[in-house]
Amino acid sequence: MAAGAYHDVPGLAAFLPDRRLVPPAPDLSCLRLPDDPAIRAGDWVAAEGPFRAPAFGRLRAPLALVVAVAEAPGPLDPVAAALRAVPRTVSADASLLAELQALAWPGIDLAAAAALLAATRWRDPFHDRPWSAAEGLAQLAAWRAEAAARGRIVACTGIEWFKHRRVLHALAGEAGSPAIVMCGSTAIRRARAAGGAAGVWSAVMPAALPARAAAAGVPLVRIEDGFLRSAGLGVHLVPAAGLVRDEHGIHYDPRQPSGLERLLAEREFDAALLDRAARLRQAILAANLTKYNLAGDAAGITRPAGRRVILVPGQVEDDAAMRNSGARLASNLGLLQAVRAAEPEACIWYKPHPDVAAGMRRGALPEGEAVRLADAVVAAPIAALYPLVDAVHTIGSLAGFEALLRGIPVTTWGRPFYAGWGLTEDRDPPPGRGRRLTLDMLVAAALILYQRSIDPVTGLPCEPELLVERFAAAGETAGPARRPFGPAWGRALIARCSRAMAGIWAGL
Repeated sequence: MAAGAYHDVPGLAAFLPDRRLVPPAPDLSCLRLPDDPAIRAGDWVAAEGPFRAPAFGRLRAPLALVVAVAEAPGPLDPVAAALRAVPRTVSADASLLAELQALAWPGIDLAAAAALLAATRWRDPFHDRPWSAAEGLAQLAAWRAEAAARGRIVACTGIEWFKHRRVLHALAGEAGSPAIVMCGSTAIRRARAAGGAAGVWSAVMPAALPARAAAAGVPLVRIEDGFLRSAGLGVHLVPAAGLVRDEHGIHYDPRQPSGLERLLAEREFDAALLDRAARLRQAILAANLTKYNLAGDAAGITRPAGRRVILVPGQVEDDAAMRNSGARLASNLGLLQAVRAAEPEACIWYKPHPDVAAGMRRGALPEGEAVRLADAVVAAPIAALYPLVDAVHTIGSLAGFEALLRGIPVTTWGRPFYAGWGLTEDRDPPPGRGRRLTLDMLVAAALILYQRSIDPVTGLPCEPELLVERFAAAGETAGPARRPFGPAWGRALIARCSRAMAGIWAGL
């Protein structure tokens, strides 16, 4: 931090809730830097010490300040002063001391670590309030790991123009943001020269790009929208607060094991992680969240008496998730035909995909076919439909995962990431899967370990629990949904051209 008073530090009041903060003036200030020659006896002096939080591009939020009180005028190192002033008999939780040794100051003895922790103030950067040392150290560890992962990506390709800003923000680390380049060969060359990784938007990734990157010895990171994405549609340019980065594959492509599939197949889930997953799942259910969290209800839609109701969510037919799903069924029409044949007596509700309904993607059914096979074509937000249905049938829609979270039976006709683990009825079982998982294991892997979340309010990396909190709050104050721009045919043409050009350039 720059020399001078700490009055511009974000959340200073949360670090020092017991102090009256005053405007900076030549003769009066409440907190000063250790190298400020104007320090007087009684001044509070602070520094981040070994707890410096990493920067994410232009964003940096201090998590901790080591605070000491000057006993005489002149420069003062608050860390050294804190270690001198606090008795070495101070006790602290052994796990916290070990974490401090490993994370912030390797080699410090336990007594000194306890003294340092006793002199440190912690702040919750998301709510601007005091935090405990345990919470602060956990966030510091998470941020440093996230900064290191972001720093590996040197250049990205296949990024559509309207995604540039949010991708740069989502990948910004201590050294700034990676370069976004048009050609895949340029991304590979830059990554190889810097000893880092190349990134690519998975949905438009050329088939040959992974082999080209491997031949150059460059790790290739696939980037894609996450499972809790936003409060609004991506095709309406609502930025994503949830993304995934995968160096092995991508979760919707079963042709090779993705990072998520490896977690589901190999991870040992301890009790603490499963308890956290259970709480996260309950929070999602309490707020009734989905991927896009669209406002609206199921007004005018009622269950028919005495009939089983099956929800069939449509998908985007030209999406990579459909093209690479390995499913025998490859169209919404084929899915509806298969479900009607399997459930001739059921009441089938067909729900078009929001991007298709918005006129931006392919997958619309001829009206005659839809009404012939389905009892109703429903337009309500999918979150409002879940409480009304008895089962969900899908090729590989994320709606199947969302239904599982709500305890709704799911039948898969494709090979989505949540199939093959004993949680779904699979008409086309994915080969190579067979481990029996619990629902909370699936939640832990997908939402806690795999997805990377960004706080929509502060822009800082966060945990999925905070994302749930933000989306729930946004839902309570949601106004009218963002209206699409221009005519449907124009939006569709722009979207298809943008995706096509991104994929073509990435293959060069």
